[in-house]
Amino acid sequence: MKTTIVPAQVTTVEDKIAGNISMHQLLLLVVPIFIGSGLFVILPPFFSYAVYKVVMIAIITSLCALLAIRIRGKILLFWLVVLLKYNLRPRYYIFNKNDLYLREDNDLVINKEPEAVEEELEPIHSLAPSLSLGELMTAEQLLANPNANFRLEINKKGKLSVHITEI
Repeated sequence: MKTTIVPAQVTTVEDKIAGNISMHQLLLLVVPIFIGSGLFVILPPFFSYAVYKVVMIAIITSLCALLAIRIRGKILLFWLVVLLKYNLRPRYYIFNKNDLYLREDNDLVINKEPEAVEEELEPIHSLAPSLSLGELMTAEQLLANPNANFRLEINKKGKLSVHITEI
């Protein structure tokens, strides 16, 4: 029997609390109650009715109710988050491998100071064999000969091979 794997996007269904109200919408509708009670307590006159308190609570309640409206399967708050992420992204991308943007260990890179290291340089040893004067003269004559087939080849490891074939 053939089995298929269903992608997570298809199987993920948003939980509904009551009717068509999801958890996010419920939180958006309950938050103004807590904010309103906090404003009622901490703003003067304390624990008393004032017109400006009612206006502030009404504005916060209407804003949260507006953000809880569902458009094309998503609440308006999520659409605003997507829009803000899009508008706040950089317009031009310039690649710099030393850029610290989105690195997790920024403080380690910034606080690291280069250490002054003074080392004595070792003499460079040549890997090429030294030729005697006679061998050097023979090699120059072979290179100057137009009938000699002279060719240089580099293998995968970087080794240089010299091929001289006389005709």
